[in-house]
Amino acid sequence: MATLLRKIGLIRLSEPESGSPKGSRKAGKGSSSSGGHHQRPSLPNGPVIAAAPAQNSAQPEAGRGDGRSILRLPTASGIATPQPSKIHGMQVRAKRLMKELQDLNKLGDEMLVVELVGDNLFEWNVKLFQIDHDSPLWQDMRETGIDYILLNLTFPENFPFSPPFMRVLSPRIDNGFVLDGGAICMELLTPRGWSSAYTVEAVVRQFAASLIKGQGRICRKTKKAFSKKEAEATFKSLVKTHEKTTALMHCACITYGWAGSLATHLKCENIWVLLLTPE
Repeated sequence: MATLLRKIGLIRLSEPESGSPKGSRKAGKGSSSSGGHHQRPSLPNGPVIAAAPAQNSAQPEAGRGDGRSILRLPTASGIATPQPSKIHGMQVRAKRLMKELQDLNKLGDEMLVVELVGDNLFEWNVKLFQIDHDSPLWQDMRETGIDYILLNLTFPENFPFSPPFMRVLSPRIDNGFVLDGGAICMELLTPRGWSSAYTVEAVVRQFAASLIKGQGRICRKTKKAFSKKEAEATFKSLVKTHEKTTALMHCACITYGWAGSLATHLKCENIWVLLLTPE
């Protein structure tokens, strides 16, 4: 950098000419000092430019005896390393969700229907129509005139590498691994249980199966509707509990030498109770 600046005449030579007063220069083309080196003309009124490490921007500094400020430029080591682009992450998320929408539209309206919330690609309302017709839940839906279960999915910035947040909007369901606020107790919706290979269709199908397995029923008593705030709080508590119980299960398997274990999740006071049974 300094060599380049010397060549274009933006910096003075650091060593003054021997035997000459400070700041003096010999005039005339081709004139040189006693050492035989050519002298560059100085800038009478401009700043002296020098390289300075660990500077993110060029800033003038005062303190020279000749009244000129020093403009220090950042070196290569002072240039900030760019962070992973959020724009690229949004493109990955958008591309994946567009493909998901196309695949879901091919299924027709018999299983589910997707609607964007306010034309927002990253928030969906999903109407789930396909429920096991032999289940008590399906019988409840027929008796109450409910055609579908309405779900809400919000996709985070790092989707598909993090799971969507899914909750039940309506109707109000008791049991079936549906918790307070409409939060859903499914391991694949947690950071530990999620895989980027999971599709929205697979997640919704798994939820439909868990409703039947957990003996979900339509709540016919008058209760307040599910809320997003309550669902988020319940799910955060659920994830923390799951992480603790997963660690306990891992320690137990190592301590007692269990080759495998049966992990059963039961709903009890809105948390997961983990039961370990040796083979």
